Amino acid sequence: MTDVAGKRGPANLAALGVPLSLSPMEAKLVAELPKEEGWQFEPKWDGFRCLAFRAGSEVELKAKSGKSLSSFFPEVLSNLAALPEKHFVLDGELVIRVDGGLSFDALQMRLHPAESRIKRLAQETQATFVVFDCLMGKPRQPLLDRPFEERRAALEAFFDSIGKHAGLAITPFTRDLRKAKRWLNDRQVSVDGIVAKSLHSPYQPGERTMLKIKNLRTADCVVGGFRYESGRKMVGSLLLGLYDKEGLLNHVGFTSALSNSDKPALTKRLEKLIAPPGFTGDAPGEPSRWSTARSAEWQPLRPKLVVEVRYDHVTGDRFRHGTNLVRWRPDKAPRQCTFDQLPKASTRIQLK
Repeated sequence: MTDVAGKRGPANLAALGVPLSLSPMEAKLVAELPKEEGWQFEPKWDGFRCLAFRAGSEVELKAKSGKSLSSFFPEVLSNLAALPEKHFVLDGELVIRVDGGLSFDALQMRLHPAESRIKRLAQETQATFVVFDCLMGKPRQPLLDRPFEERRAALEAFFDSIGKHAGLAITPFTRDLRKAKRWLNDRQVSVDGIVAKSLHSPYQPGERTMLKIKNLRTADCVVGGFRYESGRKMVGSLLLGLYDKEGLLNHVGFTSALSNSDKPALTKRLEKLIAPPGFTGDAPGEPSRWSTARSAEWQPLRPKLVVEVRYDHVTGDRFRHGTNLVRWRPDKAPRQCTFDQLPKASTRIQLK
């Protein structure tokens, strides 16, 4: 809990009517958008889920885990403290814009114990709080039991009352299924996917009552290397690469979705292609805060093999998670595997 005015008064936040220990309502992963009436569709933003509490001079930011985010995002605290509304509880996502898009890596850089570093980053890469639900707009009058349609109206009224303020945005939405599908399928829209919310549902803390539809796309990648399984000389994962405009092959992710029956023959095939450097641009295991001895151990390959993989999100020109192997592409020339396949950093879904 942070007292932005320098006075301590924990009873104020405690008396809001919404507990600081509240767990955010969550979403269940489904295969497709609901087709029936009564749903609102919103972008699934690439950030940190966050509940924001304010009571007078006190402001608190809570992560989905229940831990405080206040010390890591001092500029967000200041922005919320500057609002004319003095009492509220808002649900949303912390995001950081870099080069026209959203950077999850920039968010992760904030989770650091050094206060001086956090203050510097708060100036260089300021976070925006994208709000998508209003849980309380007046003291001791929580809206948790009200249908989402009413809570969205309360959120819009809240934004009307505060006017334009730095570092705060209301999420856009549509109730048009066709438009939601365009958001989901547009390769120029860099979001995690779509969240569908029932207009008639109350806020159910910790429950997966919303629906989320992931942005699953495919890309053709060069196999620039591989890793053996731990403890034996059998392929465990393929290391994937894409060519940039300078003609350098950059490591962008991996796939470990390999069938056990295929591994012996695949291992022999890969071992015949072992030759440095494998990747001529960014390579696996380069020094970073996430590097381990295991991540530095890999076998470079001549760039001869191409695979098609399915992925859910790109951040920092890399696949955020492991990918699924769709098929081998012997018909595809490795040099055709470029970054042009990936969605652009910018998004046409505008924040207001």
